Amino acid sequence: MLFNQLGLSAELLRAVEKQGYREATPIQHKAIPLILEGRDILASAQTGTGKTAGFTLPLLQRLQSSRSGKRRVRALILVPTRELAAQVAESVRNYGCFLPLRSMQIYGGVSIRPQISRLREGVDIVVATPGRLLDHVQQKTIDLGAIEILVLDEADRMLDMGFIRDIRKILKLIPAERQNLLFSATFSKEIRDLAANLLNSPAEIEVAPRNTTVERVSQLVHPVDKRRKRELLSHRIGKENWRQVLVFTRTKHGANRLAQQLCDDGLRAVAIHGNKSQGARTKALSDFKAGKVRILVATDIAARGLDIDKLPHVVNYELPHVPEDYVHRIGRTARAGLDGHAVSLVCVDEAKLLRDIEQLLKRDIEKEILPGYEPDPRIKAEPVQRGRQQRSNPQRSNPRKKQRSGAPNARGGKRHGSSGRGRRAS
Repeated sequence: MLFNQLGLSAELLRAVEKQGYREATPIQHKAIPLILEGRDILASAQTGTGKTAGFTLPLLQRLQSSRSGKRRVRALILVPTRELAAQVAESVRNYGCFLPLRSMQIYGGVSIRPQISRLREGVDIVVATPGRLLDHVQQKTIDLGAIEILVLDEADRMLDMGFIRDIRKILKLIPAERQNLLFSATFSKEIRDLAANLLNSPAEIEVAPRNTTVERVSQLVHPVDKRRKRELLSHRIGKENWRQVLVFTRTKHGANRLAQQLCDDGLRAVAIHGNKSQGARTKALSDFKAGKVRILVATDIAARGLDIDKLPHVVNYELPHVPEDYVHRIGRTARAGLDGHAVSLVCVDEAKLLRDIEQLLKRDIEKEILPGYEPDPRIKAEPVQRGRQQRSNPQRSNPRKKQRSGAPNARGGKRHGSSGRGRRAS
């Protein structure tokens, strides 16, 4: 279905055309008319399906049609991470470029003062991570009393990260009479429970079966000993001249170590994870997109929501503990109808993790042992250490736990000043 068949205004159609799109994705042609009608939405959509445009376009149109004289925050979009906040805010700006609506992003890791200044000038739409938003509420620098539309994007990840308490606090601060749009990769029991307390007679949309992977991604497993993974990765990148590669590790320390090792091999790489400052994360992603950096080594939490046009290669240097995270990882490639390539380097310790992924996908992934990198059959499997997982972090469960003044808080920033801010039409 074409965008001009969905009931969008001329200004929005002009913006869509400026972005180079004509045909709507399934999530867009299902969600846009319902949102324009004012319905609450419960939508399941994987990354790369165009869901951001699916709620941004009708949200902009509804705000434009109901615009009043005084400029107040009338739409709130909550997201789990800083990177996703920046990307959603960019979409709002792009699609609203011909409308007299103001928007801004609110997240931690940067100074709160410029955000306060922008809020004082007046904005219509705020894209925010929960923690920094509540910082503004506490400082009385934002008024949520005029919210007409609430969007929870990647709600499943927000629950995983322990934001449920912050979300409940925010819900108590906004008007009861409002439109609610909830987007999640899966319809888990926890998401269903949240929807039951949040949504009013919602229209339910599911554009793909639960946990299905991107069909256009070719998947391959290279069995290899753990100690030779980095050597094999450098070999493949160099021999096949991969110019842009997103590599996943399980831990922040592992990401730092691997990025340094790849640099030592003559391959320009940079790590991105939750312990990096927001400035460092933004620069790393910008350099990677611009081709200044060849390899971006990331943890799951940092990479969630990353939207990188025409990313050809994703590598699982280490398999994730949660099979669904594998689906999210490889969904970074094969976007906007393009083909993608996902490679997993799997040692004997990860055999069970691989079986769990294949069980989720309901198929075996092709295996290829590369000459010179044959696994040593004498090596016995050892338990894979989980380390300190984000979703089991006690500070995530209680993000407002008292801390020393100036110490980093659970939202990745500091208590005062610079506290934590966390191609299809996307």
